[in-house]
Amino acid sequence: MNARTYLLLFGFVAGFIASMAVMLWWQKRQRKTRRPFGDDIRLLRTAGESQLRHVLKLDEDAILWMVMAGSVPVVFALLGIMATTQLPPTLQWAGVAFSAVLFVVTFILSAGWFAGKTTESHNRYLGYFGERMVGEHLDALKGQGWRIFHDVPGADEGLKFNLDHIAVGPTGVFVIETKTRRKGRARPGFEAHKVYFDGHSLVWPWGEDNHGLEQAEHNALWLARLLQAELRETVPVTPFLTLPGWSVEMKPAQDPRACRVTNPQGLDKFLPGGAVVLNPAQITAIAVKLEALCRDVAY
Repeated sequence: MNARTYLLLFGFVAGFIASMAVMLWWQKRQRKTRRPFGDDIRLLRTAGESQLRHVLKLDEDAILWMVMAGSVPVVFALLGIMATTQLPPTLQWAGVAFSAVLFVVTFILSAGWFAGKTTESHNRYLGYFGERMVGEHLDALKGQGWRIFHDVPGADEGLKFNLDHIAVGPTGVFVIETKTRRKGRARPGFEAHKVYFDGHSLVWPWGEDNHGLEQAEHNALWLARLLQAELRETVPVTPFLTLPGWSVEMKPAQDPRACRVTNPQGLDKFLPGGAVVLNPAQITAIAVKLEALCRDVAY
């Protein structure tokens, strides 16, 4: 095979990748035509809305990523072989060896990159499923007059984020952050399905951390400032961290932090169990503001 043949083969691979990208782009564009409803329709966000969007985007791009991960090593190997044909005969074996090494290295890097994308998709879907579990428990409170909102968008100093769930009822406003974590091996003396909260940190079977606690507290402070600015009154906002699939047990603590921790089943007990601090008019006013934030789901 001469240099021209390798160049043609390289052009074919590059053209194949480009054509796949164009086909995927055209397919996405076609799905946006002939809608049965107007462009002004906006729906409320559901539990796990942001996670679901990420999962769908990852799934849509999966074919293109697979093609890229498989084609990049071939392209680099072809480039190496094309360069080898221009070398003196005494150096061509070295060029072939270099091309082989280049193929192996790029293959390992491409496979690792593709595996990372697949892992991200799996983790996102796990998070989505966990938020759906929490959402179902919170939605059960609607029959008691509670207003429930999911995946509420927020922004603070240019940083965009979302509040997984907000519950508004007679006992106050609650920001619930959901963290869905897989179970692993437990240390001696710990059970694989239990996590302890000592008032400051989470004690997992494998170690301790504060994952999700600061986030829930930050979100509660942000929401309290927003409601005070919008309603011109101080509204109590309590942060909760909920851990789907885990048994949560409390340890005695002095001077505990603001965030409380439970599994989804505990929300039905903790949220309505406090003193009444909001009247129906206040609940409605808060709900109107939150609905305006959440009603942004377009086709």
